[in-house]
Amino acid sequence: MAGDGAEEEDEEGDMPPQPNGLLPGKEAERGSPAAGADAGALPEAQAMLPSPGSGVARAAPRLSWRRLPVLAVFSLYSLVNAFQWIQYSILSSVFVRFYGAPHSRVDWLSMVYMVAYVPLILPATWLLDTRGLRLTALLGSGLNCLGAWLKCASARPDLYPLTLLAQTVCAVAQVFILGLPSRVAAVWFGPREVSTACAVAVLGNQLGTAIGFLLPPVLVPNTVDDTDLMGHNISIMFYGTAAVSTLLFLLTLVVFDEKPKFPPSQAQAVLQDIPPEDYSYKQSIINLFRNIPFVLLLISYGMMTGAFYSISTLLNQMIVTYYVGEEVNAGRIGLTLVVAGMVGSIICGLWLDYTKTYKQTTLIVYILSFVGMIIFTFTLDIGHLVIVFVTGGVLGFFMTGYLPLGFEFAVEITYPESEGTSSGLLNASAQIFGIFFTLVQGKLITDYGPRAGNLFLCAWMLIGIILTALIKSDLRRQTINSGILNTDVKAVPVDSPTEHEKNNTELKYQSESAL
Repeated sequence: MAGDGAEEEDEEGDMPPQPNGLLPGKEAERGSPAAGADAGALPEAQAMLPSPGSGVARAAPRLSWRRLPVLAVFSLYSLVNAFQWIQYSILSSVFVRFYGAPHSRVDWLSMVYMVAYVPLILPATWLLDTRGLRLTALLGSGLNCLGAWLKCASARPDLYPLTLLAQTVCAVAQVFILGLPSRVAAVWFGPREVSTACAVAVLGNQLGTAIGFLLPPVLVPNTVDDTDLMGHNISIMFYGTAAVSTLLFLLTLVVFDEKPKFPPSQAQAVLQDIPPEDYSYKQSIINLFRNIPFVLLLISYGMMTGAFYSISTLLNQMIVTYYVGEEVNAGRIGLTLVVAGMVGSIICGLWLDYTKTYKQTTLIVYILSFVGMIIFTFTLDIGHLVIVFVTGGVLGFFMTGYLPLGFEFAVEITYPESEGTSSGLLNASAQIFGIFFTLVQGKLITDYGPRAGNLFLCAWMLIGIILTALIKSDLRRQTINSGILNTDVKAVPVDSPTEHEKNNTELKYQSESAL
């Protein structure tokens, strides 16, 4: 585990020690104790950091080799959770036949993911902030595993209520998963790779959706005349998912720790100086909603991501309106959106790590998404599916590539508030806008056609562009990582309370031994 003494030799020491929280050469500029200045003259955040002569040893930022297994395991169980969400909707006709249920009841097997997220996100982020990253990861992976096994028991035509219960458990698991990418990236990864790590964490969920488009129709063909064979095929899919979920839960138990032994960045080093008992979750929520740039991002992010949810949900309906009998190609266009979005996420993450241009990149991608939506809207009905594949791919590239941008921009402008709380609120906004957009756009498509529904989304995306342009780009985390400690830092806990108590006990024992 990360707390073992053996790990110290395995750390990647590519960041030089910064015992006073400043980059080399900054001491004289900032009037640090090393330059002979009075500590009382220091900015508040800098004064909080141990000085070289204070007798307090601070761990130098280093990168742990364990960050890669942590990221891989998280991405994989997020993948399985997304796969379990989409496996019902992609096989809706099969499950309607198997359970003898109307389409509306089968649709709820997917809708429950959206419905469960909004009321549970605040309790989930409270748990993340007060009990820590490891427990939250175990809950997400464990509930995902439990839901998968309950589905195995529901592979009978008379057990629709059980499969709904199982899917509800998976939906609750999602609440402990969707808000973690930026937290995992911030706690485990250095400043030159944190945005890429966040993009990879988001990528897992997108890849799960892509596999969900492809694999279930292969495993469960629509054998209309043989319900027993249908049930057998459904069981194979359910048991396979449960086996993978169980393996990933065990890996989560082994791999996930609260944090690495050494902080990966100056921003994390500052946060670790404040004990967990000084943290108030209620005050953190108040601080976030008083942060005007974050509120603007919260609304604009919800509009963009909610529009993408609506397009994904109603894509089949839009395609078959103009291309009758092309349900298979409609699914392939949806897959194109997701795969292009995966590429967009990685490229955007790499770009952020290279340039640190958070607001500029977010605004440009927002504008390009809007342009892509306009092109998609006015080329949808020209009679060439190849063009729809291309425009759909472009749309997915920018709209999905926006996801890690929103997460990372939020972390920058809200530091030192919890990454999990800001990400969770962004996701809740996306779910609310997604439900609203889906209902309204669906009604417009039914009454006036797909173009009216798409123009409705275009209008909202234009508002989102304006709100994004108004966001003040105050990159607080980047300021700390650059060694310019002139912000008022009130840190969130990085340790869970139990780990903090253990650390205090160890320090007390070491002091008594020295005496």
